[in-house]
Amino acid sequence: MAGIGSSGTGPSGGGPKILLAKPITPRPEGGTVGATGVGGAVKLMRDRDEDNAARARLPHGSLNLLLDSWDFNSDRLLPLMSENTDFTVVGVLGPPGVGKSTIMNELYGFDGTTTGVLPPFPTQTEDIKAAAKHCSVGIELRMSAERFILLDCQPVFSASVLMDLMRSDGFSNISVLGGDALSAELAHELMGLQLGVFLCSVCHVLLVVTEGVHDISMWRLMQTVEMLKQGIPDPSTLPSGQISSFEKDDIETIIDDEPEFFSDVIFVHTKLRKQECSLPEILRLERALSLFFPSPAFRKKSLVKYRPPQSHAVRPHFSNGDFLEKERVAPRGENGVISLSGRTPNLGKVQGGIRTVGKDGEDKGEKNIDEGKLDGDVNTFVLPLRVPDETTRNHHESYMAMLGKLRNQILSLPRRPFSRPLTEREWLRNAGRMWDLVKKSRVLTEYSKVLQSSGLYRR
Repeated sequence: MAGIGSSGTGPSGGGPKILLAKPITPRPEGGTVGATGVGGAVKLMRDRDEDNAARARLPHGSLNLLLDSWDFNSDRLLPLMSENTDFTVVGVLGPPGVGKSTIMNELYGFDGTTTGVLPPFPTQTEDIKAAAKHCSVGIELRMSAERFILLDCQPVFSASVLMDLMRSDGFSNISVLGGDALSAELAHELMGLQLGVFLCSVCHVLLVVTEGVHDISMWRLMQTVEMLKQGIPDPSTLPSGQISSFEKDDIETIIDDEPEFFSDVIFVHTKLRKQECSLPEILRLERALSLFFPSPAFRKKSLVKYRPPQSHAVRPHFSNGDFLEKERVAPRGENGVISLSGRTPNLGKVQGGIRTVGKDGEDKGEKNIDEGKLDGDVNTFVLPLRVPDETTRNHHESYMAMLGKLRNQILSLPRRPFSRPLTEREWLRNAGRMWDLVKKSRVLTEYSKVLQSSGLYRR
C-alpha cells in the first residue's frame, strides 16, 4: 500500500494542527513515513515522494467536495488522488448531533488522545450546541491510510442549515435545481434528497445515522431517495467530457442506456439507552427495518450487524430468531410511527405474528409472515449513549468498544464494485459529472413540482 505522508505544517502560530490525512507510523525497520516535521510539528496530508511535497500543502477548509454554494469542487482535491484502483468510498448522512463526524473520525483512524492535533472532521462542541449551529458544510472529503475516501455531509433536517439558506423574503439564496428561486423550506428539503441520491450513486458504503430507535425520519428519506435515484447511472459508465456541456437529450440517453449503481446502506442507530442495547431490542429493530425496506437495494443479507457478547445477553443467542420473544410490531401506525414495544414478558420462539395499526388507530389484527425473510436482511448497527464515565456496571459494551466494532466491520466489508474499474482520479472526475446529473435530474425536478403543488411549501 502506498504510504500517506505529509509535508504541510498547517497555519502559522501555536494553534493546533488539523489532521487532513492520516500520517503513517514509523516502520519497524527504522524508516519513517510522514511522522513529524521540523520542530515536532505534525505533518499533514499524504506524500508519495519528495517531488509531490508542494502539492500537499492545502489550507484547512479547502477539502470540500461540495461547497456551501452547492457547487462541486474537485480542483484542490486532485493532489490527494492517485491512479490506484483499490479504494473504497464511504459516505454518511443524518440529522445534526447524531454522531456522524465522530463515526467518520473513527473510520479514519483518528486517535482522540493525541495532543495538538484536531480531528479530520470537526465535531460538535458545547458552544456549537448552545448556538444551535452545525459543523459540516456541504460535503467534506478526507483520505485515510487504508485508501478509504471518507465523505462527511452537512446535516439534513437541520434548522441552522435552513436559516443559512433563507433570504429576507423567505426564498432560498442557493439555486438548488438551477431554475427559478424556490422557497427556503422547499430548497432545504431538496438539498437533503440530492445529497442522498448523490451519495447512493458514488459511494460504495453509505452510513445512515439516526438517534434512538423511534425516529424514522431517515428511513422515510431513504425510501424517497431510492425512488428518486432511478435513472442515475453507474459512475464508471459516464462518457468523457462535462455533463454541463451535454444537451438535455444526451443526458436522458445516458440515464436510459447505462446500468444503475446503489451503494451498500448501513443504518446506524446511536445514543441508545441501556435497555435498548439488549439483544431482543436489537433484533426487534432489525425486523422493523426489514419490514420498512422490502426493496432489494437495502437487503444485503446483513453483512454488518451488532451482537452483544454472550455474557451480556439475558439468554444465549440462537440462530433463526429462536431467542426472540413473541413480537407485535406495528410497521406503520398513526403518524407513521413504528412501535417497537408491545411485547409479552415471556420469552419464546418467534411466532411471526405482526400486528398492524391503521391510520385511524384501528387494530387491523395479526398477520403471519415468513420470519426467515426478515431476519438480518438490512445492514444495521447500534451505538449506546456515550457517558463521561463508563463503568463495568453497564449491561452493554462501552461506546468506544462498539464504535471500534463498527469500524472493523466496515473496513472488512466486501466492496461493491462499479461496472468498470475506476482509479481514484477517475472517480473524482466522474463524481463531478454525477453531481451535474443529480442537479439536472428530471425525476427530482418533477418531484419538486409535486412538493410545491402540495401546499406545504411557499410558492
